[in-house]
Amino acid sequence: MADYEGAVTGLIPCSVVLLTAADGDRRDAMTATTVFVAEEPPVLTMSVAKHILMHDLIETSREFVVNLASSEQASLAKKLGATHGRDVDKFAEFSLVSRPAAVVRAPILEGSFASLECQVIDSFSVDSYSVYHARVVAHEFDASREALVWEQGRYYPVREPLG
Repeated sequence: MADYEGAVTGLIPCSVVLLTAADGDRRDAMTATTVFVAEEPPVLTMSVAKHILMHDLIETSREFVVNLASSEQASLAKKLGATHGRDVDKFAEFSLVSRPAAVVRAPILEGSFASLECQVIDSFSVDSYSVYHARVVAHEFDASREALVWEQGRYYPVREPLG
């Protein structure tokens, strides 16, 4: 595990996303994070490195699914974050169970806390990343599951609220 002491990005607690995208018979899944830009209509933003398969799929399809990881998916999040889609079919390698989304072509991952189907509104380049703004066009969530967050290189389940 990396030493996150003093690393700015590790200090910001964030959602754990299992991002999925597809184009034709190509598909990929990766660990990411997202933040919301607007509540109504719901708009999210996220970035994807330009050299990976996920970037190619989003650039071509202009859509993806933000699968908010559940606490049961912490191990999967680690695996997806350490594997590159150009090197291995992650769906086969990690026995990912998925199903078709309602609106977009990207798959929904079973076992997630929530799945947000997104269509890209716009994107722009920041160094070696593309930043995407995307509108949520369909969603579902499983209230029986706990969401997962990441902070300082560790995963934490979201538990009872403090207030």
